[in-house]
Amino acid sequence: MLTLRFDELPITERTLFLDAGAGFGRHAFEAARRGAQVVALDYGDAEVTATRATFAAMAFAGEVDESRFVGCIRGDATRLPFADGAFDVVVTSEVLEHIHDDDAALRELSRVLIPGGTFAATVPSWFPERINWMLSDEYHAPFVEGGHVRIYPARQLRRKIARNGLRTLRSHRAHGLHSPYWWLRCAVGPQRDDHRLVNRYKKLLERDIIEGLRSTRIADRLLSPLIGKSYVVYATKLRAPGTTTGRTDVSRHTDSRSHPSTSTTTVAAQ
Repeated sequence: MLTLRFDELPITERTLFLDAGAGFGRHAFEAARRGAQVVALDYGDAEVTATRATFAAMAFAGEVDESRFVGCIRGDATRLPFADGAFDVVVTSEVLEHIHDDDAALRELSRVLIPGGTFAATVPSWFPERINWMLSDEYHAPFVEGGHVRIYPARQLRRKIARNGLRTLRSHRAHGLHSPYWWLRCAVGPQRDDHRLVNRYKKLLERDIIEGLRSTRIADRLLSPLIGKSYVVYATKLRAPGTTTGRTDVSRHTDSRSHPSTSTTTVAAQ
């Protein structure tokens, strides 16, 4: 299930793409399918291990060329181990709301992006998220370790992005059908997994993801602008006077080109 609209991202076979906070790799995999050279980074060991394994399986099955996979590493978004201007496209999806120092993360994400490069971020939309927090204290931090620590008004997120040398181009909301699901979960208790109505709704969403049901896709498209669970921003990095548009060569921020079957990927510090 993709939150970003990939038609908004300028991807070619020469694009070096960073998915920061990749989770289990959904956006990284799509970027690789579209021909980008992909680096996936996440703070969680389980996520990094699973993403590496999936990339390897995709390459083995011929779904992607193994050369599209630069590496998958464990790292901190507030201290990225990459050179300035290393990437053409940088994305971070449903990550910033988990990070206490989100300004530090945005500075780093902007730093490793080339001038003129494309940045995209998604966070939970303010209105649906506010309802979740009101319905249950068990939905967010500190009850949930590593959970959401803030709710972003759209204007606040755009201001934070602008303070870090990025100019917002477009924005939209996504996943309109998911907000009622989370409201229902929070109403009955987000830790419960035995509620019949919640489970039925979950199965509907899973079926939509797998089968692409026409009815649910239409409903999601109608609901997303109003109550979309995610708010998505696309931006570009402003060019400082006298700067070039070329990015740092990949060899400057990776020790060696890694293949999907590689168990570890070493990334050079700045």
